[in-house]
Amino acid sequence: MWSLFLLLCLCPTLSLAQPRGVATSKRFLDSLQRETFQYFWELGNNPNGLIPDRYPSPSFASIAATGFGLTAYLVGVERGYVSRQQAAERTLRTLRFFNYAPQSADEKTATGYHGFFYHFLDLKTGLRFKQVELSTIDTALLLAGMLSSQSYFDQNTRVEKEIRMLVDRIYRRVDWTWMQARKPLVSMGWYPESGFIKSDWKGYNEAMILYVLALASPTYPIGPEAWTAWTATYEWKEFKDYAHVNFEPLFGHQYSHIWIDFRSIQDAYMRQRGINSRRATLANRAYCIENPGGFAGYETDLWGLTASDGPKDTLINGRSFFSYRARGAAATQIVDDGTIAPTAAGGSMPFTPEESIRALQLMKYRYGKKIYGPYGFKDAYNLSYPGQWFDKDYLGIDSGPILLMTENYRTNQIWNLMMRNAIVRRGLLRAGFRGGWLRN
Repeated sequence: MWSLFLLLCLCPTLSLAQPRGVATSKRFLDSLQRETFQYFWELGNNPNGLIPDRYPSPSFASIAATGFGLTAYLVGVERGYVSRQQAAERTLRTLRFFNYAPQSADEKTATGYHGFFYHFLDLKTGLRFKQVELSTIDTALLLAGMLSSQSYFDQNTRVEKEIRMLVDRIYRRVDWTWMQARKPLVSMGWYPESGFIKSDWKGYNEAMILYVLALASPTYPIGPEAWTAWTATYEWKEFKDYAHVNFEPLFGHQYSHIWIDFRSIQDAYMRQRGINSRRATLANRAYCIENPGGFAGYETDLWGLTASDGPKDTLINGRSFFSYRARGAAATQIVDDGTIAPTAAGGSMPFTPEESIRALQLMKYRYGKKIYGPYGFKDAYNLSYPGQWFDKDYLGIDSGPILLMTENYRTNQIWNLMMRNAIVRRGLLRAGFRGGWLRN
């Protein structure tokens, strides 16, 4: 009850209404978190501590999913799924891998370069997977998970002291300024074969956490003008009667918020406008309810467009379907093929608790094992695809937000933990954020 009271105080636009059947919701959330946690705990049980991008399809490791996993372990300790010692040992194994993994410009025998890491890694060797990019955002999400571990494991034991030391070492060696190919913005990444990606991080998206960590670096910090330049590319528009900074897929309104509680703090841009992620979620839901594409299965309590798996890249009876795609709906663009992803609702749970919980409950109870299994929700489904399509895979980067944002909704655990993190606080202050918990 205290977490709900705090949520309402800090975000008065949230509904006071409780989801139908509070006791039922509690049991549902208990099982949802416990089962989703197992994706990270069971599949991360390997010599390098790496988390696979997906399961059960054969997969490479995702460094972003590994970042989600490191934070998931902390939730696991607090909820009694694993012991503190078990989580600390798994975390240390993961950190030792990233600390000692080869960093070089070599195309085939490196895990990263200039402190950054490749988007995907071979699960067995830990080296670059095929020809993927050195990814700035995926490195940032990995670092966010590491920093949460550093803040949580604060005891004076050999293991926990080494955790804190390794996180500090890994974070300090990231050369953010090297990635500023076109200052003051940060490039999306780099290839050893061709150099920097020609696109920079601009426009509202998941990169808030990237800029916060880059601004806070004690070794290679970018300047505050980078944040100003980035926010200057925002597109504030009204969509479905909700004015907000537009970005079509909901994950862009969720990822950074997993670790940073933005509800009571604002930068110069948002001081003029107010809340954002709640409005973006409600606009996404309103679009699905309106359902202009006439897709099957869109209802008041069945909604959610974001980046996810899909049935296939094909055209059937004049209707386009996609495989993996960043689906979404905003004034800037609509990408919709009838595919609903549970992580869209789950990752927005602190913003729209009633709507999100009802959506997830209905998905589980209506479609059962087709959409829900031993690791929680499978990635997506599409009832308009001929024969109906249900994903067979779980995706780490979509399971993580469900688990972690559910915890933030219920207890504020990750938010409260990261409020104490000196790096996050320094980055936010350099970006111009003020108010709320930053006053403490």
